[in-house]
Amino acid sequence: MEKKINFNIISDNSTDGHGGFGVGTLSLNSMSPVIISPEDGEAYIDMGAMHAKAAIEKRVKFTTDKADTPNGKLYWIVWVTVGRKPEGFYYGGVAACDLLVDAEARRGFKILADHVNKMDKSLKGRIVVDHMDERSKELLRDFLQTHKPEMWKNADAALHEALV
Repeated sequence: MEKKINFNIISDNSTDGHGGFGVGTLSLNSMSPVIISPEDGEAYIDMGAMHAKAAIEKRVKFTTDKADTPNGKLYWIVWVTVGRKPEGFYYGGVAACDLLVDAEARRGFKILADHVNKMDKSLKGRIVVDHMDERSKELLRDFLQTHKPEMWKNADAALHEALV
């Protein structure tokens, strides 16, 4: 039996208002990484990506030079942040970053700083998907629509427009 992984949902923030330990720290409780594989036509959540340990990243040596991964397969890690408004939960920030993986050669290309910056943009509620190819956007849109239809319905029009 396959376990369906859901998006992280915002929990109560234990640092609200008290000014003690942990104030000013960043909470990733509302973020989930969606892996998009345009070649395989797949989209799925892999929480390991939060710590650069997604299944596609394991046993791969990454560099910042695309030339090191000439036979790399394109993947997108899309950082999806869930927000809450009176109507309910919604997809708030959505920011994608690419990586190439050659599993056979155990080589890959990614720019860690880009991944961190895109996580930050997602947390801030921004939509950054304009650099994705159309097939990948379609896979992401279909995944978000079917995984949690109510969150798609509650999402801002900007997300809907960006993924059409």
